[in-house]
Amino acid sequence: MSVETQSPAAVAEDSGVRAVIGERLSLEAFLQISGNLAGYPFVKVIVDRANREVPVVHFINNARYKFHSDYIAENFLGVTPEDLDSRIDEFNRSVYLDPSRRFMLGVIAYQLKGERFFTLETVEIDNMDQEMVLYFYRAVKNHLDMELAVLFKPANHIQEAIATSTDPAQLPRVYARELFASEDFVALNPGTARGRLRAFRSEAEYRKAWHTLDWYDIIVMDRVPEDIPRLSGIINVQHTTPLSHTNVLASGWQVPNAIQLGIWNRIDREQLDGKWVSYSVELTGTGIDLLAIARPEEVNTRPAWSVHNVKIEAPETVNTPIAVLDSLRMSDRYRYGTKAANIGELRYLLDRGSERLLGFYKIRRPPRSNLLPHVAKLFGLPENSEPASLSRAAWDFLKANVQIPRGIALPFSIQQEFLESSPRIQQMVGRLKMAIELNAKEVDSICLNLQNMIRATRIPERLRDTIDAQIASHLAGVSSFVVRSSSNAEDLDGFSAAGIYESINHVTTSENVFQSIKEVWASLLSPRSVRLRNEVGISTDDSYMGVIVQEEVPAGIGGVMVTRNPMNRADFRNVYVNVSAKSVADVVQGLELPYQYLFNTVEGGGRTISIGNAESDLSTEQKKMLQKLAISGRLLQSHFSPDYTFTSPLDIEWLVNSEGIFILQLRPYSK
Repeated sequence: MSVETQSPAAVAEDSGVRAVIGERLSLEAFLQISGNLAGYPFVKVIVDRANREVPVVHFINNARYKFHSDYIAENFLGVTPEDLDSRIDEFNRSVYLDPSRRFMLGVIAYQLKGERFFTLETVEIDNMDQEMVLYFYRAVKNHLDMELAVLFKPANHIQEAIATSTDPAQLPRVYARELFASEDFVALNPGTARGRLRAFRSEAEYRKAWHTLDWYDIIVMDRVPEDIPRLSGIINVQHTTPLSHTNVLASGWQVPNAIQLGIWNRIDREQLDGKWVSYSVELTGTGIDLLAIARPEEVNTRPAWSVHNVKIEAPETVNTPIAVLDSLRMSDRYRYGTKAANIGELRYLLDRGSERLLGFYKIRRPPRSNLLPHVAKLFGLPENSEPASLSRAAWDFLKANVQIPRGIALPFSIQQEFLESSPRIQQMVGRLKMAIELNAKEVDSICLNLQNMIRATRIPERLRDTIDAQIASHLAGVSSFVVRSSSNAEDLDGFSAAGIYESINHVTTSENVFQSIKEVWASLLSPRSVRLRNEVGISTDDSYMGVIVQEEVPAGIGGVMVTRNPMNRADFRNVYVNVSAKSVADVVQGLELPYQYLFNTVEGGGRTISIGNAESDLSTEQKKMLQKLAISGRLLQSHFSPDYTFTSPLDIEWLVNSEGIFILQLRPYSK
């Protein structure tokens, strides 16, 4: 057999060839028929097992065939790709799930960084067993005419377990987490900026120069701290998670953000620190684009984002009672804040269901009319189940798997009454407003003084008694609390406020509860929060802070999930989960490099992206629980969607223990 009667060497002379068929593929031929993804050449491969004893291997010309299915349609089935697309799910089952499948599909990628080698992998939903994996690997390996190593790269947790239990001599392998750890570039948020590069080798150096940072600066640090002012770009020199507060802010600000290991050498060599640069990040790029330029004209004017003020809903600040979280709805955010209202809405959903739960799965996904047959399979129902049955199954799934810690919500009116109880605080608030109006240098010092006043001022007895009675009534028996912020000035279109307000864990005595409540109130008036709000036109007069006093649930593992793949925004299947065995706070503050996973919410299954600072991966049982969390998150995304596209992702903080999955808070995730 041959390349349509041609030898591999003739491929370059004929761009219309279909594939290298049944012959050993040389590196030259590989590069001639390959595509390119994020700088890595790759070739799609099909192993035809019509004769199990003598498999035929097809290396496909990427320029001619976008998908494996297009090649099979034309060359084996005698139909058009459009005809095959009309029954794509049936086809996928035949090539990815059928144990007696004729065709095995995969991709060979040329790993160019460091020691060069090839990886062979399947798609993430492929359920090959050990025998099939070995058959597939040997067939492909035997048809590669190269001296470089060929390593099997598991595409899901099933394949990871197979690789781990197989003799490396039979199945040489490399795990995705190992490749990820060696990556010197990760695009966190795409975009382009023109500004002044500010490089800090330590946090102490950053703190010393913090007051000199301006909106047009592009910051470079090993780990960028979460209290940065609004900037034009971020470059991390060490690995971090896309879900840290810093990176969530960058996404909300829509500024370029990336991990670029080794960038210090270039900054030193080209003396870029303090220079004006053009900085670009592309999701499919192989590294950041950084180029010295002349001072841009636009830095002499106000930034575009400061011209369009963020809209904020008029709050209610009088005569609002303390409420049990369970009693709130999303529409109560103007009285209790966004976090409290969202948790209340989740409780309502668990108690009463929702007609919106399947919204994401009802969207047309060409060539599929919708994803409802996949939902049925996820819930163990027939593929032709009626939508009403699927909706009920989705609700039952959430009720069986999701819990919410008990808690109460203090409304804005409690904060307002406290502030009005102190003439000194009122006078200082007036000074702050005047200083903001005049853009005076004293804004930060006034904020700090005001925060100290709030901490030192005793909550009036009437308010203390009211709060104490509600905690005693609804949280009796709780020994440890979390006191969370819940403002009206967060999770807004154009203003996420991730990490700028306080939430306090491990609060025990009643006196500590009251002190923590004041700490949360004080965070509304921190120099950073005042400055960030003022930059987008949110006035201090319109900003209020509710407080959640919630039972602290012991965690086995915890973390953050976003119901999208931030590294591939066209990926509608997967959600991204970060996990810590220590503390959710360590994940969002960027203090710990967490476990990182992608979980498929259409066909099911998951894969490990990174094990962070850990020595080994989580257990199979823990991953099964995370799969349930992922599907729950996708259902919640539909319910909380602000429109009827159902595509707006959620940012969910969660923990898992022996009792199940607990949702701690949820909010929109910047697109």
